[in-house]
Amino acid sequence: MIALGIILLVIGFLTGISILWTIGIILAVVGVILWILGAMGHAVAGRRHYW
Repeated sequence: MIALGIILLVIGFLTGISILWTIGIILAVVGVILWILGAMGHAVAGRRHYW
Protein backbone atom coordinates (compact mmCIF):
# COMPACT_ATOMS: atom_id res chain seq x y z
CA MET A 1 0.00 0.00 0.00
CA ILE A 2 2.89 2.31 0.74
CA ALA A 3 4.50 1.56 -2.62
CA LEU A 4 1.24 2.18 -4.48
CA GLY A 5 0.82 5.48 -2.64
CA ILE A 6 4.32 6.60 -3.59
CA ILE A 7 3.78 5.57 -7.23
CA LEU A 8 0.55 7.57 -7.36
CA LEU A 9 2.28 10.55 -5.74
CA VAL A 10 5.00 10.53 -8.39
CA ILE A 11 2.56 10.09 -11.28
CA GLY A 12 0.30 12.80 -9.91
CA PHE A 13 3.24 15.16 -9.47
CA LEU A 14 4.65 14.56 -12.94
CA THR A 15 1.32 14.80 -14.77
CA GLY A 16 -0.22 17.53 -12.64
CA ILE A 17 -3.32 15.47 -11.82
CA SER A 18 -4.26 16.49 -8.31
CA ILE A 19 -6.62 13.59 -7.60
CA LEU A 20 -3.75 11.11 -8.03
CA TRP A 21 -1.67 13.22 -5.67
CA THR A 22 -4.45 13.17 -3.05
CA ILE A 23 -5.11 9.43 -3.35
CA GLY A 24 -1.36 8.78 -3.17
CA ILE A 25 -1.04 10.73 0.07
CA ILE A 26 -4.00 8.90 1.61
CA LEU A 27 -2.69 5.45 0.61
CA ALA A 28 0.82 6.22 1.84
CA VAL A 29 -0.44 7.47 5.22
CA VAL A 30 -2.78 4.50 5.72
CA GLY A 31 0.03 2.13 4.73
CA VAL A 32 2.41 3.68 7.24
CA ILE A 33 -0.21 3.51 10.00
CA LEU A 34 -0.90 -0.17 9.28
CA TRP A 35 2.83 -0.88 9.15
CA ILE A 36 3.39 0.78 12.55
CA LEU A 37 0.46 -1.06 14.13
CA GLY A 38 1.71 -4.36 12.76
CA ALA A 39 5.25 -3.68 13.98
CA MET A 40 3.94 -2.96 17.48
CA GLY A 41 2.32 -6.40 17.61
CA HIS A 42 -1.31 -5.36 17.20
CA ALA A 43 -3.40 -7.61 14.99
CA VAL A 44 -4.37 -5.66 11.88
CA ALA A 45 -7.21 -7.09 9.77
CA GLY A 46 -6.68 -10.53 11.24
CA ARG A 47 -2.91 -10.50 10.69
CA ARG A 48 -0.30 -10.30 13.40
CA HIS A 49 2.17 -8.53 11.08
CA TYR A 50 1.35 -6.22 8.21
CA TRP A 51 3.87 -5.55 5.56
